[in-house]
Amino acid sequence: MGIHTFKLPDIGEGIAEAEIAEWKVAVGDVIVEDQPLCDMLTDKAAVEIPSPVAGKIVELKGAAGDLVAVGGALVLIEVEGAGTPVPVLQPQVETAETSPGAEAKAAQAGAVAAPVEPAPVAAPPAAPKLAAAQPAAARQPGSAAPSRAVQRGHLPRAPGEKPLASPAVRQRARDLGIELAYVHGNGPAGRITHDDLDAFISRGGSTPGIGRAARTGVESIKVIGLRRKIAEAMQRTKQRIPHFAYVEECDVTELEKLRQHMNATRGEGQVKLTLLPFLMQALIKVVPEFPQINANYDDEAGILHRIEALHIGIAAQTDHGLVVPVVHHAETLDIWGMGSELRRLAEAARSGNATREELTGSSITISSLGPMGGIVSTPVINAPEVAIVGVNKMVQRPMIVDGVMVPRMMMNLSSSFDHRIVDGWDAASFIQRIRGYLENPATLFI
Repeated sequence: MGIHTFKLPDIGEGIAEAEIAEWKVAVGDVIVEDQPLCDMLTDKAAVEIPSPVAGKIVELKGAAGDLVAVGGALVLIEVEGAGTPVPVLQPQVETAETSPGAEAKAAQAGAVAAPVEPAPVAAPPAAPKLAAAQPAAARQPGSAAPSRAVQRGHLPRAPGEKPLASPAVRQRARDLGIELAYVHGNGPAGRITHDDLDAFISRGGSTPGIGRAARTGVESIKVIGLRRKIAEAMQRTKQRIPHFAYVEECDVTELEKLRQHMNATRGEGQVKLTLLPFLMQALIKVVPEFPQINANYDDEAGILHRIEALHIGIAAQTDHGLVVPVVHHAETLDIWGMGSELRRLAEAARSGNATREELTGSSITISSLGPMGGIVSTPVINAPEVAIVGVNKMVQRPMIVDGVMVPRMMMNLSSSFDHRIVDGWDAASFIQRIRGYLENPATLFI
């Protein structure tokens, strides 16, 4: 028997490292060749990593959320035969930046060769002695620390005197948000009873500054996986791209009538249309007039790649986070084809089955929150693109048309542009052209 060291293979697109998203195996599992070992998350998509050999899992080199460099050890597998050499760690001191937990590993490796005199460790700073500054009553078991309002209020007993009450009464007082220091006790030796709580409540009594019981819990969640990738991408984008926002309202009354008519008369097998295919159709019409907007900008090389094809990204919220599936070559699809492709991609994104190709290569993105679209939004550009078109909620509002007030269906387009590439006039002209098509939907099909 031998040990096979399986290293993270090159997963393409110049990726130097990937994050462990989820392990599919555990130590002790017996696996077969090509069995999935884990999902690795790159900047683009999740990639399933299969095992090249059959054997038994001996060690997993990392946990979910850890980064592994391409060529770095990922799994140790016990196999038939000699296996592959396992790298021997040399005793050395590494920095936290080069390897998480490196200091502990180096110390352990050094201990095998010879005892090492531990370096003196500075004592952690003492915690502030808050308890000493509190009244004695706050430090008694079973009694909550008094708030500032309690310290300023009028107490029915001497300062520092602990209110006498049974555990059941104390629990009920906590549930009601009542500080017992304010309640008169009529039981033996001034003990507070349930009747005293009832009387306190019936008199409209309340603890100054205290309503319901305070919530003090804190949940600490490690930001890993897709959420970390989203956070990193948003941070890079906002740091590097000077965003310029432009908002315009559109009268989509006629468009909505057309959409409802097309849905009511659609053929067998045709999907129900949302607003997005019509907006995509408008982009097909308008983008050729503004080639600098349908583009990717490589700001490191200083090159703008104007893209002739229309690859529309659709920002989609899933249980795992925000993803952007892409309708490639939208210019080749009719309105029904766009609707079908949108539904297919949405299902793939929600189930987590979208491929890397389906999540990359967009030239411009549409952001829509659907019925919750709000009045105005400021969407973040999906770098390296230079524009994103945001769709807000459609609402009926009274509008003046030819001097007469009439109800109209109105919707805002909230869009963002990379001001390094797109000038304000061009951005406004671009949106106005889209508005013209949406307000006169028949022209979408001419």
